[in-house]
Amino acid sequence: MSDSNNTKNKGVLYVVATPIGNREDITLRALNILRDVDLIAAEDTRKTGSLLAHYQIKNRLISFHEHNEKKRTPEMIGKLLDGISIALVSNAGTPSISDPGYRLIEAAIANKITVSPIPGVSAATAAMSVSALPTDSFVFIGFLPRKKAKRQQFLNELAVEPRPVIFYESPKRILTLLEEIISCMGNRPAVLAREMTKLHEEFIRGSVSEILKTLKSRAEIKGECTLLIAGFEGKEELNSEIITTEIQAALEKQQIRLSEIAKLIAQKYGLSKNKVYEIALKVKSQTPED
Repeated sequence: MSDSNNTKNKGVLYVVATPIGNREDITLRALNILRDVDLIAAEDTRKTGSLLAHYQIKNRLISFHEHNEKKRTPEMIGKLLDGISIALVSNAGTPSISDPGYRLIEAAIANKITVSPIPGVSAATAAMSVSALPTDSFVFIGFLPRKKAKRQQFLNELAVEPRPVIFYESPKRILTLLEEIISCMGNRPAVLAREMTKLHEEFIRGSVSEILKTLKSRAEIKGECTLLIAGFEGKEELNSEIITTEIQAALEKQQIRLSEIAKLIAQKYGLSKNKVYEIALKVKSQTPED
């Protein structure tokens, strides 16, 4: 196919954004590209096939997902070098944004193949636009590491990030993530977006603990989740004397464990439990034994 950005004798790699839910959330340009390219590399050929059928588009499909991306990339590069134009699509949203595609795009650029974005919907920006959190600057994390230690390390580092933070998470792990955020980052204002653009679209707003309580009351949680957390506002410095005083008072009562004291104070002031616990350890070490 012809394109003003094409280079002689080489195909073009089009990175095509597709709907995250509602099938009407796709651009006219994206539909034209999907109709005209020589090949569509899809994360799931069945899902993409369903989208194409909806718009009466017939084209060649090949699977390209996280499990075969490394192996299939050289094959795709070979086709592009031979003049075949390819549209890269994921199951939903924009490819390579927490989806397969990075390796192919990197290899295409290394081989001086034109890579052209066909922009459209993204769950991160869709959720951010209606979050009522500051939108001039934010941090996109996507999916956190599966291993608990690495995940908590990430969250501890984000505890002092002043910009809103965006996470992606599956419904199976969202409760664990919310609990870990309270522990590592504090009980901050947040928004959970679920089933965006679909029939049962939902936005749950409130503190992280309030969102956690809402989800725990349900028999089942469905739909991929986009979670937005308010940035750190420097409350720990402002409340350091108050925190120390409260810890000392709680230690005098000697009714609960130090970790529980840290948890309660962190929730009260919207702080990181781990950081409050560090202060509590120092306070306890400086408190004379009876």
